[in-house]
Formats: sequence, C-alpha cells, structure tokens
Amino acid sequence: MSYVLVTGGAGFIGSHVAEYYAKQENIEGVYVIDNLSRGKLLNKESKNQDFNWNYLKGFSKIKLIKQDLCDFGFLKKFLLENKIDKIIHTAAQTAVTTSIINPIPDFENNIIATFNLLEAVRLSEAEPTMIFCSTNKVFGENVNKCEVIEENQRYCFSKEFSNGISERFSIDLCEHTPYGASKLCSDIYFQEYGHLYGLKTAVFRMSCIYGTRQFGVEDQGWVAHFVISALTGKKLNIFGDGKQVRDVLYVSDLIDAFESFILKAENIKHDVFCMGGGVNNTLSLIELINFLQDETGRKIECEFSAWRPSDQKVYISDIRKAENILNWSPKINPHQGVKKLIKWVESNKKLFL
Repeated sequence: MSYVLVTGGAGFIGSHVAEYYAKQENIEGVYVIDNLSRGKLLNKESKNQDFNWNYLKGFSKIKLIKQDLCDFGFLKKFLLENKIDKIIHTAAQTAVTTSIINPIPDFENNIIATFNLLEAVRLSEAEPTMIFCSTNKVFGENVNKCEVIEENQRYCFSKEFSNGISERFSIDLCEHTPYGASKLCSDIYFQEYGHLYGLKTAVFRMSCIYGTRQFGVEDQGWVAHFVISALTGKKLNIFGDGKQVRDVLYVSDLIDAFESFILKAENIKHDVFCMGGGVNNTLSLIELINFLQDETGRKIECEFSAWRPSDQKVYISDIRKAENILNWSPKINPHQGVKKLIKWVESNKKLFL
C-alpha cells in the first residue's frame, strides 16, 4: 500500500489527480496540500475558487491540508513524518498575464515552492517518484521563430516542425514572460535533483489541458473559458486574430501519462516529456468557437483585441517521446472532450451565473 501527495490539489489538474488516486485500491491515502490562493492570484473574486477543494472532501482517503509550500519548515516536517511514495506537483501561479502584472507571487508560488519541495524530499531521504507540471511556455518566444503557414481558420507549422515542438527545442536567448521564466527555473531544478541527487523525477511540459471542473478564465484555461462563455451568453475577447492553434489534451489522458511514468520510474529514473494532444488533437480559437456554436445552437459574440505579449501563433507538442517511452497515447479527441465539458457546464450552470 502506498501514499500520494498532490500539491495544488484545489486546482483543476490537482483535484483530478487526487480523485484518481483516491479511487485506486492499492492507495492507502492521498494528502492534498493547497494554499487556496487561486482566486487572489488571478485577481478574480470567484465563488467557485474552493469548489474542487470542497469536492475532494467527499473522498475518505483524501486528507486536505491548507498550507503554503513556501513554508519550508512545514514541508520538511511533513515529509519526515509521512511516508510518501508518489508526489505530483501541480501547485503554481498559472496565468501569464498575472505574472506580468505582478511577478512577485509568481516567483514565490512557482520557484520558491518548488525548490522547497525538492529540498524537503532530499533531506527526508525518502525515495518518492516525483512529477512536475511544467509548461510549453518554457520555450518562450523561440516558438514564434518557427515558420508558420496561415490558412483560412488557423496557423500551421511548416514542414520542419510538422510533428510539433520536441523536448530538444531551445529554451534559451528569448523572452519568456515571468511565468515562463519561473516555470523554466522549476523545470530545470526538477531535472537537476534527478541528475545530481538521484531522485526519480519527470517533467511534463504541458500544452493545453482541459476537462470537467475547470473554471477557465480569460487569463488561463481557454477551452473551458470558451465553453463557459458560450453556455452563459458572455462575450469572448479574442487576443489576436483567433487563428492561434494549440494541441489540447483531456485531463484523464494526462493522468494516464503520469501513471505510465510512475509505473516505469525505476527504469527511467528521470526524464522530460512534451505533453499534449499532439498533431492529431489540435484546435484554433476560431475552430473551437465554430464547434461550440454548432454543438450548442448558440451564437457566440466575439470582440478582437491586440495580441498579448509572447503569445504563440502555434504551439503543438511533439509527443512521440512519451508515446515511445511511456507506451502512452491520447484516447479522447477534442470533439469528444469538449462535449464532455459542455455536458458538465450545462449540469452545473448555476456555478457560472
């Protein structure tokens, strides 16, 4: 029997990870640590910011701990006193625009918290398998140096990057935004603690993850934000021309990738994976809007604004490494996943009104 620690468990991905492990027979318990700062960090006063936290109270195996990972003393004591076999580190400040407006909490929540977790694990002399939720933003403006082709409703990479952006793509000599810089720092620290101290670590450089219980806002969680706006009749503000393309991955497929690494960690030891839907699971903003209009029968009002700093016209993950090493591939395509999200928002519409 084993124990799991999920940081940032009140968030979208973290709550799904905690739920997944709470339902596994071989898991004795799941510790969820969160400082419940999402609403404050995103500069939003939302009645739903504790929704996932409260949702997890329904699982007997889950122990909720309201605590800030910047408190190193707490983390050190916690990891010395509790046998943890798996750590999924999802806690972070997650919005690019928020990091630009106020980079200090971004630095604290992304860099200090991650370093504290790694160092507390090292000092505990435990040997948990650790997963870090990194981001495609670690590649920064270098992605926009790739040649793109403009089509009617989307941008596409040229042939050179027809499989997407791989783990070997450059992270250097470009603008990243404070969010991208803080995640890159944590990304490298996770790698270093694997190389130097022998921790079993995986870095997942994630593209757009989406799914149920995601309270997307304009700054973060765009697929859910579009679905929520479509079903509640809210105007969408589109930055740029709407032809931006992202590969999208349903949250259950992401968790399958996490578990695949955990099962193989003794042999892999430490590695980095670009993680998303890949070339076969992509959407442009315009394509998602058109699909939502067709699926819901509702007209979506849009207003176009200037491009945001460091926005990427195209980002698609090259997932071939994850497919080969983890023996993993996405199961849910964008239309299936968005339909699941539409159904969930429809069933919980009162949360968004």
